Amino acid sequence: MEIGNVITLIVSIITVINIILSAGVLFFERRDVGYTWAWLMVFFFIPILGFIIYIFLGRKLTKSNFYKLSAEERAFLQSAVDKQLFRFENEDKKDSPLLKKYAELIRMNLKSSDALISHDNEILIFSDGHQKFDALFEDIKAAKKEINIQYYIIQPDSLGKKLRDELTKKVKEGIKVRLLYDEIGSKKLSTKFFKELRSAGGEVEVFFPSLLRPVNFRINNRNHRKLCIIDGEIAYIGGFNVGDEYLGINKKFGYWRDTHLRIKGDAVNHIQGRFILDWNQAGKHQKETHEEFSFHIEKNYGTSPVQVISSGPNSHTEHLKNMYIKLILSAKQSVCIQTPYFIPDTSFMDACKIALLSGVDLRIMIPCKPDHPFVYWATWASVGELLEYGAKILLYENGFLHAKTIVVDQEVASVGTMNIDSRSFRLNFEVNAIIYDEKVAKQLHDMFQKDSEVSKELTPERYRERSIIIKLKEAVSRLLSPIL
Repeated sequence: MEIGNVITLIVSIITVINIILSAGVLFFERRDVGYTWAWLMVFFFIPILGFIIYIFLGRKLTKSNFYKLSAEERAFLQSAVDKQLFRFENEDKKDSPLLKKYAELIRMNLKSSDALISHDNEILIFSDGHQKFDALFEDIKAAKKEINIQYYIIQPDSLGKKLRDELTKKVKEGIKVRLLYDEIGSKKLSTKFFKELRSAGGEVEVFFPSLLRPVNFRINNRNHRKLCIIDGEIAYIGGFNVGDEYLGINKKFGYWRDTHLRIKGDAVNHIQGRFILDWNQAGKHQKETHEEFSFHIEKNYGTSPVQVISSGPNSHTEHLKNMYIKLILSAKQSVCIQTPYFIPDTSFMDACKIALLSGVDLRIMIPCKPDHPFVYWATWASVGELLEYGAKILLYENGFLHAKTIVVDQEVASVGTMNIDSRSFRLNFEVNAIIYDEKVAKQLHDMFQKDSEVSKELTPERYRERSIIIKLKEAVSRLLSPIL
């Protein structure tokens, strides 16, 4: 057989195999259309190898009872949800006007993600890494019973070592310590990093660990949550990971602007419940129940109603994205969004456009510098489209903006771990707290206004003047945006 015929035969075989793999993996999994087309492009341009890349980056997660809740646990949770649904569907007279106004949103969160609402919370907001970690270490030092902590990224630098050493001290004092980290996010950690903590009696687990480093078949489904629960009475939730860069001492990024909450009140139990599910899923230890973690809170700490909403690739719907969309569509006056990445899907973009066409003042703040180039230029493509509808786009210039917040009408706000992109919408495990409190919302709105003073507006005129190279980068990044 001639060489030309052999090459033709090989190409034909590869093409047939590629078509079969594409059809079998993508079409039968019934994915989002944009996501499917993006992967088809990968399969088309990188035959066979594209399938291998898909195995690592694109496989669908099994959703059926991912957290392996027992029938009794599911029934208990459903009973609590049903009680709150009955209350809001029958307009409890005890509810504040603000809760009545957002009753539809509260019901949606209850029905879609079992997000119970609590009413007696005290909220403290951190936007600076030094303030956040100073407070966290003080609370860790004061712990009397247990510390449950999880981060997407823990760096083996001075801050990471300080956290490890403080936790080790508490274990030696007899305090129960459970620590969970994500392997891909914390890829710089060695297995020896927590050796002393483990030896002292601390428990450390890894979320979706690699079978053999650096091979990890769940590289795309990462636990992006950042939580700490102390004595069942104090909880931290927000955008800060653990590393020196979050203290603003990394020359590449400069000052690190993020948002994190410290909560005291019944919402702590709901955050604790979130940790329990992740802990039991990740660990090889005996499964622990909610009762073994929780402590009954004897007093009211504040008056802020809070719902804790989580989402992930195990979810049948995109809970957090839907919550944002509902918030945007409920706005009458203003929407202020801070996010490091803004690469939404069509439904999210349509919600923004509807709000803008309805006369809502929509402001989106993004970083002026990229940490991931493709993601940055895809963000520019998305915000550029909204400029045509009258959105105000602000480029934060005082370092790097990593905050994940939304404030609507200075009445209700959400802070958490979700970025506005497909990865956070459907691939990562995320969690946000939504606060129905005008005082807290006003604080976050004022922080947005203060950040605006060190931001530059991206005007339609400036956007139209971008170079051909930037336009090309945007075009390529936009095509890849469903899988970035």
